[in-house]
Amino acid sequence: MLRFWMVAMAVVLCAAAGRAAEPATVDRSPRKANNRVLLVTGVDHPGHKWRKTAPVLRRIIEEDGRMAVDVVEDPRWLETGDLSPYRAILHHWMDWQVPPPGAKARANLEQFVRAGGGLVLVHFACGAWQDWPGFVTIAGRVWDPQRRAHDPRGPFTVRIVDADHPVTRGLPASFETFDELYTCLAGETPVRVLAEATSKVDHKDYPMAFVLTVGKGRVFHCVLGHDVKALTPPPVQALYRRGTAWAVGLKPNP
Repeated sequence: MLRFWMVAMAVVLCAAAGRAAEPATVDRSPRKANNRVLLVTGVDHPGHKWRKTAPVLRRIIEEDGRMAVDVVEDPRWLETGDLSPYRAILHHWMDWQVPPPGAKARANLEQFVRAGGGLVLVHFACGAWQDWPGFVTIAGRVWDPQRRAHDPRGPFTVRIVDADHPVTRGLPASFETFDELYTCLAGETPVRVLAEATSKVDHKDYPMAFVLTVGKGRVFHCVLGHDVKALTPPPVQALYRRGTAWAVGLKPNP
């Protein structure tokens, strides 16, 4: 009897391992669009409820009918997945207490961006790939765990500091949000800051959204968007929708 249960348990464990090894599937949008965006999600800090925020981000981007969003709920897909159908990749994940995608994924992503693909980073995506020093060259700024992470979650004012960029042109000069004001970004990669906010803790200004070019690729990085409430203000939605369109290579819609 003991031998029977040992064999049965081995079968169960093997089956589970097989499922874990299966490649992630991509949830493809039924909408037709020439400009496809891949939203990568599926793992994050426990305080970031990606199952709730990912559908909101998808809706926000697809409100620009020129773009359609596919969703993959496993960042490891970047190791073997085909990026050729996509004009931009939207990173909405952080490898919290799990191994990050490996060297192949890094090479695939960097090659995609340098060859002209767009990249969009959402909130704590700045903390992904802590073991990859080169990530800062395509992200512009990354989470530094040695710094204070953010102000206590609450209301603050975001100011548009560069109203001449296509992403921000025509947006309100300032707007209110309820979010985490990130104070943790580090890096020396040249970036163009589009929006900033002043910390209520140390009274310093910090970037909330910025852009950069990497090779032929465009990168839009925004640290707003802790939860669904933080993604609700229309100017926040406009930043992500217009930032993604710009990263794709489109002229942002109003």
